[in-house]
Parts: sequence; C-alpha cells; structure tokens
Amino acid sequence: MKKTVLFLAMMITASTLTSVQAKDDKKKKKVITTEQVARPELKSTNDSLSYAAGMAATEGLMPYLNQQGVDSTTMKYFIESFKDALEKVDDPTYKAKMVGQQIAAMIKDRAFTFFSKDLQDTKDSLSLNMFKEGFVGVLNNDTTYFNAEKASKFFKSRKEAIVDAKNKIYKKENEDWLARNAKKEGMKTTASGLQYKVLVAGNGDVPTAKDKVTVKYEGRMIDGTVFDSSYKRNPQTTTFGCSDVIKGWTEALTMMPVGSKWEICIPQELAYGARQAGQIKPYSTLIFTVELVSIEKAKEEAKKTEATAKSKTVAGSKAKKNSK
Repeated sequence: MKKTVLFLAMMITASTLTSVQAKDDKKKKKVITTEQVARPELKSTNDSLSYAAGMAATEGLMPYLNQQGVDSTTMKYFIESFKDALEKVDDPTYKAKMVGQQIAAMIKDRAFTFFSKDLQDTKDSLSLNMFKEGFVGVLNNDTTYFNAEKASKFFKSRKEAIVDAKNKIYKKENEDWLARNAKKEGMKTTASGLQYKVLVAGNGDVPTAKDKVTVKYEGRMIDGTVFDSSYKRNPQTTTFGCSDVIKGWTEALTMMPVGSKWEICIPQELAYGARQAGQIKPYSTLIFTVELVSIEKAKEEAKKTEATAKSKTVAGSKAKKNSK
C-alpha cells in the first residue's frame, strides 16, 4: 500500500478498527517518548488544529502497523521513513524507488509463491534470485535468453509437463487405493464405481434427487487429510439439495434411509475429476463419513403425499359410512 494512500484508507476504515485498537491499547499501550520524537511548540490555533487533526488521522493505524510487524522496538524506523517519505513523496525519483519497494514485496510474498506452487513435490524448483533477474530483464529490454512472450510459453509448457506427470502419479495412487479398499470387509461397490460401507443402518425414508437433505459429515483424502467437516461447525448439520452436490454424493444419498451413517468413497470421476477444488487436488478420491439426519420432500412430492393421505382418509370415511 502506498504511504500516501495509507492514511486515507485508515480514515475510511477507522470506524471498523476503533474497537480493535481500544482492545489492543488495553493490552499493550504504545508510547512514543520525548526522547524519540521532539515535542513541537503549538504557537497558534491553527497549529493546535493541525496537530489535533494529525493525531485524529492515526485512528485505527496501530493495529495495522502491528499486523505489518511494526512495534515499539521498530517504531522509530517507521517514523523516520514516514517523515522522509512525506517530504519527498512528489519527487519522481523517490516515487520510482517507493513503487519498486512495493513491487518487490508483492513479488516475494505473492508472485514467486504463485509460480512456485505447481512445482512443489517435484524435482524442479524456482530460485528467487533468478526469478528476480528474469523480472528485471524484461524491464531492461534484455532479450539475451528470451523475450517476454517466449519466456512465458517456455515456463507454461514446462510447468504443464511437470503438473501432468505429478497428476499421473497421484491418479494412479488413488486408483490403487480404491482397488484395495473395494476388498475390505463390508465395502460395497456400485456400477458407477462408488464404494460405500454401512456403519449404522437407518430405517427411515430414502430421499430422491429432487429432495433436500440435512446431514452431518466429514470429508478426507486418501492420505487422511480432512478438507471439510460439519462436526467442527455450530450447528453440526447442513442442508442442501440432493442434486446440488457432486455425483457421488447424489448417488449415495438417494440410497440411504434416514438415520443411516455410511462411509462413502467417491472416485474422481464422480467428484471433481481433473479440477482443483480448494485444497482438493485433481484426481482425488474423496472419503466421507455421512449421517443422514432428515429429508425435506420436494414440493411436488409433498403435494402427492398429501393428496394420497387425503384420498385414503376420504375412502376410509366412505367405507365406514357404508358399513353402517
């Protein structure tokens, strides 16, 4: 964030940050002593007004500085930098240096991490120093090794080959896991490849694809990583349409009676396939523990059920009347 924009942003968000600052100040009050900063002399009403306005502009600033790692031990350096920047902020040379610092932070914290992400767990990796040289090479119009377009194509092609190889290995691991899992006691496999094991047998109604269900669940991958769990939330239940979820969920739910608790193992073809879904990697088998709590029938089905119940009541009344 540009230093010239910082205080405008702080003023805009001051109302939302005031309570945070108040709590923080109670825990640890930041004090700038007269030894660190010379006390100015207020010689006029305008001096007093200006000084007060400057103090008011810091509302909500301290929590932000704390988040950036500035505390009482480094405050003097922040103040020195702030004063220097305020005097030079309109100078083109200083502006360029300041923007360079901002871009450097973005590169290190975001761009480098983003470009490195797909190379994790492979023999390939990125060097921050050479990343920097390539970045600067474009700015200097240096085409000794690549131009920007060729560099982009080279990196993209190499990255795709690396990702494809990594995904191929992971896909095979999941297929092998499913083959072993299918042989476990109590595990059943449907025609689509869905695997399930009945942990608790329910005896309630079975939902259709048009119904809504309320469930409790936990989802994990074959390495045991839990990526989602309703048990960690309050309430522990969640409600959705049977057809509003991945295919494997829909198939399993439309076989489960209310009151059931199943373990379902969903192959990637019935889950997210080759897509990345949050922390779920492409070609992942998804393993869920699911409890079906209740069903909310679709409106059309509810109307049919109601009409059937009424017709039975009418038929029963007529039969009773005729018997008299």
